[in-house]
Amino acid sequence: MSVDVDQSTQPPADSPPPHPEPIKAIPVRHYGRWVAAVVVLGLVALLFRAFASGDVNWNAIPQYMFNADILKGLRNTLLITVLSMIIGIVGGVILAVMRQSKNPVTSTVAWFYIWFFRGTPVYVQLFLWFNLGLVFHYIDIMPIYKDEWSDFMTPFLCALLGLGLNEAAYMAEICRAGLNAVDEGQTEAAHALGMSHGRTLRRIIVPQAMRVIVPPTGNEVINMLKTSSLVIAVQYYDLLQAAQNVGRDSGVVVEMLILAAAWYLIATTVLSIGQYYLERYYARGSSRQLPPTPLQRIRARLGGGFQRPGGAA
Repeated sequence: MSVDVDQSTQPPADSPPPHPEPIKAIPVRHYGRWVAAVVVLGLVALLFRAFASGDVNWNAIPQYMFNADILKGLRNTLLITVLSMIIGIVGGVILAVMRQSKNPVTSTVAWFYIWFFRGTPVYVQLFLWFNLGLVFHYIDIMPIYKDEWSDFMTPFLCALLGLGLNEAAYMAEICRAGLNAVDEGQTEAAHALGMSHGRTLRRIIVPQAMRVIVPPTGNEVINMLKTSSLVIAVQYYDLLQAAQNVGRDSGVVVEMLILAAAWYLIATTVLSIGQYYLERYYARGSSRQLPPTPLQRIRARLGGGFQRPGGAA
């Protein structure tokens, strides 16, 4: 039996297949998001209204922004932050290596150090260093140094030891986590090639561990900047101390505290940007496509776009 087919209704043999009709998708309405946005904006507006109607001398903030005492306190805050982090990072690396040592004495000492400094508040540690002069009247490091404890333990040294030694305990755990994140096969392969343990750490383990170490270390730097405000307890002249002194002398106490908060925000923002670029640098070997920089994001939003690695930004 043969079936007659109308050839006029058949498409040509070489014609492309017909495109499917576009799907008419209706986006889901998220009414809860709009309600939440309205509530949040309302709370922000009430907060601004409360400060605007309060008895706050807003003109005093830009007036004292670059005051000599404020800038001196800011400089001391940045100085104690950098030096304390250097002590913390160096001490943390040493303690992390000691924790992983096969020697039971060094590993136990490192564990005890971390246990003590992580288990006691840094505020208490600052007071402890400050008041050790009640127990030790003299410091005698024969034949290098000898002096009265009150002259030796200055507010700067007290703040430096209190913050730096405490930070070393936290950095030790961060570094240990980074070292443990590297596969053991890397160490075995290096030893099979005849590399010493120290050289294996420097050339193989540490560069790979930096990808894990850098992000929390950046957070620790920012946290150290804020924690440095506790050194006012040991009479070290920092940004908070300067703001309180200027506020007490000029009668604008709250305004100077707001100014100190503004300087802390500026400093932490700069550190956050530096942390972002440092993380981006160490992510080159583990990520196929690096995240765009803030400048590239701005160009993309303005319509210029940005290129991924392999092309110019």
